[in-house]
Amino acid sequence: MSDTPTENPPMKAARYADGSITYPPHPIGPDGKEPVETVDLSEYTATVVTWTTSTATPPGVREPNSLAIVEFDVDGEPVRAIGQLESQDTDVDIGDDVEPVYAAELRDPDAGIREKESQAWDGYRFRPVE
Repeated sequence: MSDTPTENPPMKAARYADGSITYPPHPIGPDGKEPVETVDLSEYTATVVTWTTSTATPPGVREPNSLAIVEFDVDGEPVRAIGQLESQDTDVDIGDDVEPVYAAELRDPDAGIREKESQAWDGYRFRPVE
């Protein structure tokens, strides 16, 4: 069996009975109940709400590190997420459309004080839609 996945893992959000969606998923939603299904946000585009560039980053995180808060529209329900922009020199503006892009390593697992096996190092970044 290969260690390389054939497709990217989902960018999981949780939908609750009242229609609300949270990212990341939570065991109990705003309605006080458990989720009824998951939603894969990587299948949607989002709009940049705001962004910034950090020049003082934690060990193993690229420097500079551009981040954005984005909002997905999932069947009329807004879902916000924060994440790195795909490229350090990405030029985005508030209101730009972006798409989630899978990254096998969001930071260097050899940097820092945590054991590599203690956490996941992958996730999603955001790339402007052309």
